[in-house]
Amino acid sequence: MKLSTKFNELKAKNEAALLSYVCAGDPDIGSTPGIVDALIKGGADIIELGLPFSDPVADGPTIQEASERALKAGMNPDRYFELVASLNVDVPLVCMTYYNLVFQRGLEKFVEDCVSSGISGLIIPDLPAEESEDLAKACANKDVDLIFLISPVTTDQRIKMILEKCSGFVYIVSRLGVTGARSDVTDATAQILSRVKTDVPKAVGFGISNGEQALKVVSAGADGVIVGSAFVDIIASGENVNQRLEELAKDIKNGCRND
Repeated sequence: MKLSTKFNELKAKNEAALLSYVCAGDPDIGSTPGIVDALIKGGADIIELGLPFSDPVADGPTIQEASERALKAGMNPDRYFELVASLNVDVPLVCMTYYNLVFQRGLEKFVEDCVSSGISGLIIPDLPAEESEDLAKACANKDVDLIFLISPVTTDQRIKMILEKCSGFVYIVSRLGVTGARSDVTDATAQILSRVKTDVPKAVGFGISNGEQALKVVSAGADGVIVGSAFVDIIASGENVNQRLEELAKDIKNGCRND
């Protein structure tokens, strides 16, 4: 499913999207399908599946550790695409990874593998928009969305340039630093949302961990909320994982309804 289709569907219902991140292969490859199903059952509208890399520069300790567990469990690009292709889901799938893996596989092959496995979009945090022309061309040829990040310190000029290249949704980083669950949502979130003027859906990530925070972000103008570390913490605990993932997804999705 295309990301635009899902966002339009939700907009018609006056709902924001819940984008749920998990690292594929964490804690092991066999657990990922059940984890994805639990998140969707809880209300996740889009699943962001991390392809682990040894040096995840944009990620905090929680997701770094998830990447390490997945790599130790044998996750690699070949197994990643096999796993994604095996998922029986009716929501869009997004791959989040780092450019080294894309480059080493070959840009066109990587994008072709995304298409054949059912991935609708790509997030490459360490690929600047200014250097994305080759990958953007490969994605455009295969109708795969290439998603870029905008942070509170991104200049207005650069925001404009990023929005010209971005499709699917724009990833709004709510605060400076790396990923990780937080106890509050800062005023900077509303400020950056107001600066990003576009018809492309705006999804906010970095720090959201419950429905109350999701509601604040949606009320500030977000079209979606991205949650990763809060879910990965549950996976790391190993305790009633799928049940707790479903319950947390339900709570956050309730905040996305903005009633």
